[in-house]
Amino acid sequence: MVELERGKADQVRRAGRREWVGLAALVVPMMFILLDNGIIFLALPSLTANLGATSTQTLWIADIYGFFLMAFLVAMGRVGDRVGHRKLLLTGAAAFSVLSLLAAFANTPESLIVLRAALGMAGGAVGPSLFALIRELFPDRRQMATAMSISATAAMVGVSLGPTVGGLLLNRFWPGSVFLIAVPVMLWLLVVGPFVLPETRHRSDQPIDVLSVVLWLMAIVPVVYGLTTVARVGWKPLPLTVMAFGLVVGAVFVTRQRQRSNPLLDMRLFGIRAIGATLAMFLLVGVVQSGNGLVLNQHLQLVEGFSTLTTALWMVLPITVAIGGVHVSTMLAKRTRPAFVLAGGLVIASVGSAVLSQTPAVDGLTTLMVGLCIVMAGTSPVGVLSGQLVMQAAPADQAGSAGSLNGTAGEASSAFGIAIFGSLATAFYSGNVSIPAEVSPADGAVANDSIAHALNLAHGLPAGAAEKLLLAARETFNTAVTNIAALCVVLFLALAVLAFTTLRGVAPIGAKQAEAQQAE
Repeated sequence: MVELERGKADQVRRAGRREWVGLAALVVPMMFILLDNGIIFLALPSLTANLGATSTQTLWIADIYGFFLMAFLVAMGRVGDRVGHRKLLLTGAAAFSVLSLLAAFANTPESLIVLRAALGMAGGAVGPSLFALIRELFPDRRQMATAMSISATAAMVGVSLGPTVGGLLLNRFWPGSVFLIAVPVMLWLLVVGPFVLPETRHRSDQPIDVLSVVLWLMAIVPVVYGLTTVARVGWKPLPLTVMAFGLVVGAVFVTRQRQRSNPLLDMRLFGIRAIGATLAMFLLVGVVQSGNGLVLNQHLQLVEGFSTLTTALWMVLPITVAIGGVHVSTMLAKRTRPAFVLAGGLVIASVGSAVLSQTPAVDGLTTLMVGLCIVMAGTSPVGVLSGQLVMQAAPADQAGSAGSLNGTAGEASSAFGIAIFGSLATAFYSGNVSIPAEVSPADGAVANDSIAHALNLAHGLPAGAAEKLLLAARETFNTAVTNIAALCVVLFLALAVLAFTTLRGVAPIGAKQAEAQQAE
């Protein structure tokens, strides 16, 4: 009788055609949102020029979407747990469509800033709901793993196609047209979604703590703003003060969550090994990977001399390798413990970083691309397996909150990585350029500040002096890149040890519930 009951418990409904169509309804809009974001940064110069935006307004147009997206992920995840994720997703999709249409025809910088902020809020509603609905569509854990890998693939395709589609649009239409890409795919979701997406069955009956929402916003926005500012101007008093304020409010937020019976963010989620340890590993790997990506993109543009578009097109190759790695790692994690897959991948990433550390300043493209492809192959399991582990371990009535944590960790790792590694690149570069004798001390000080300043300065120098300065600046920046790559070798190995030690008790993806509990 016990075996019979256990067999019934292990019989989980498998997804059919309707569920896979539902997955398409979810991932296609996500792919195009990411594609749209990439295009917007490509279109930013012409977009802001048409609007007559100041440099400060340009920065806000670029950054405010990310600020509000990250700020509202946790709050929207909790809202979805209470009201239903399909309802929240469709509401967010409708808002995103209308706001994108308005942004396409915005005629002042101020209106575009406001619309980008509102788009971030709408995007915050879409992200957590997507993860929660994938879980609802695919109760079979092995099918859920496959669905999550397809979702990760769609995200990478969206990122890689952005520059190509953006170039085509900007050559034929006005800059604001980039916002219109999201409209038809969101309409697709609004039409198809009600028929193929189920409403979440397990909902929280706890009211939402509004004060916690306010505290979360007051904590996360200053921290992200401070990190973004640090990446541009360095560790100056103003961004440090703003970040400190956000961290203090964050401490108040955490204290309130521990005391409330209806917390906005249940801190007990972090006590579940497959959630807390996974998010920590995901955050730390994301910091290293996003920071490393920033420096390598700068190398392609400032040392190799590629345009922004050409640089993005070169990045298609390592992204393609990462897509393959996502599917291979998912198959492996169904057969063995995720800790082995993650740790093995991070060791491979350290090998790629070792290759990158040997990149020469002249004709270094081949070495850089080989090393970067190896790194991307090694880190590819991290994002997709993190999402799978978190969503499978989360309580059913907190699926949205768990999904929002995964998204928040990804956004936070990008902000931290760019700030930290951008500062490291500056530290390795500043003051280390061998200035040619033909360049004045004042100009030499400018060239020693950043490689971008050195390149701008070279345009106004005689040919001989310009060539010497460019060579010296590029060699110095290349040294910064290789030093950071050498540091990443150590960091990836340390993260491999962390992944193995903290997650080795987590069962393979798709293991039956009883087996998973026994493994832990």
